[in-house]
Amino acid sequence: MPNDTQTNLRPATLLVHGGTQRTQFGETAEALFLTSGFIYDSAEQAEDTFTGAVSHYQYSRFGNPTVAMLEQRLALLEGAEACRATATGMAAVHAAMLSHLKTGDRVVASRALFGSCYWIVATLLPRYGIATEFVDGGDLAQWAQAMATPTTMVLLESPSNPMLDLVDIRAVCDLAHQAGALVVVDNVFATPLQQKPFELGADIVVYSCTKHIDGQGRVLGGAVLGRKAWVEEVLQPFIRNTGPSISPFNAWLLLKGLETLALRVDASTRSAGQVADFLADRPEIAQVRYPGRADHPQHDLAQRQMTGGSTLVAFELAGGKHAAFAMMNALKLIAISNNLGDSKSLVTHPATTTHMRVGAEERARLGITDGVIRLSVGLEDPADLIDDLAQALGNLPQRS
Repeated sequence: MPNDTQTNLRPATLLVHGGTQRTQFGETAEALFLTSGFIYDSAEQAEDTFTGAVSHYQYSRFGNPTVAMLEQRLALLEGAEACRATATGMAAVHAAMLSHLKTGDRVVASRALFGSCYWIVATLLPRYGIATEFVDGGDLAQWAQAMATPTTMVLLESPSNPMLDLVDIRAVCDLAHQAGALVVVDNVFATPLQQKPFELGADIVVYSCTKHIDGQGRVLGGAVLGRKAWVEEVLQPFIRNTGPSISPFNAWLLLKGLETLALRVDASTRSAGQVADFLADRPEIAQVRYPGRADHPQHDLAQRQMTGGSTLVAFELAGGKHAAFAMMNALKLIAISNNLGDSKSLVTHPATTTHMRVGAEERARLGITDGVIRLSVGLEDPADLIDDLAQALGNLPQRS
């Protein structure tokens, strides 16, 4: 539960101080508790711990002091009542959904999802007798039609991976709640600093902490945030008994990452806007997708529900896959990797990497053509990034 004395602190301060618990040694940095288990003063205390009569750490799969600090800091930052950290972002999505759903339930999801999230909805849930339906996330009429039937849960990401499509979170939450559903929002692309899904009506927010929260490509991690009762009564038993627990070492590194999150996201967002403007003026580029630009088809919505344009840029090469590969291979500073949110700028080709397994037909519906590249903008000088992109584009073979 967030510390009440810290709830009025501003985000940059919470990122440094939120949830900190010091031992009797008075350490400055958060303590790293690399332990699997914990010692009891007596057999009676052990029994009372397992019955819940006393509060005491039992086993790091259930809870750990370093992990608890990460959970408290994220909850304070997000404005959530409670948080549970997980081993990966996909563990967070899986736990958020499978802890709540059962045979006979029904899920409605935006079709613009990360490939593994799409697999959970399209392939895994139906195996357990859970009905699923995809809609075009930007079409409120489709959401309304889908949720005219009672619905248990809604899953969406906004901005979406990789095309940075937006969903009107407030409008979808209103429709979902009328249908009896909980809304799960994957907020990775916006980060906790540029979008507040709970303020827009969301019930559950999930993160891959591997991305911006770590920010330096070091460790995996995830988080699920929601109301205290749901987290403790629904989510916690699932996590406790299925074991998607995060390593205390990873949690400690994520705490260190949070300290600089505001600085990194702000710098990368400014650079991403400059890079997007540069790409939009290049004849080799068929389209640029960046919520911070006025030519984004949902720019007005971005201005209403986001405070920044994100650190990601999607763009399409006019020459298709051949041109996309040639450009990526010609880059000298920007690296090829399917990760994002790193201090280093990274590019990937979604059609052959992150979204390969959603299938060509579904990619076409999402606008993920063979010419699309996703660029995660890091902390380099934006002029150097633009120079690298310019030389890579300038070396593309001429189209006949």
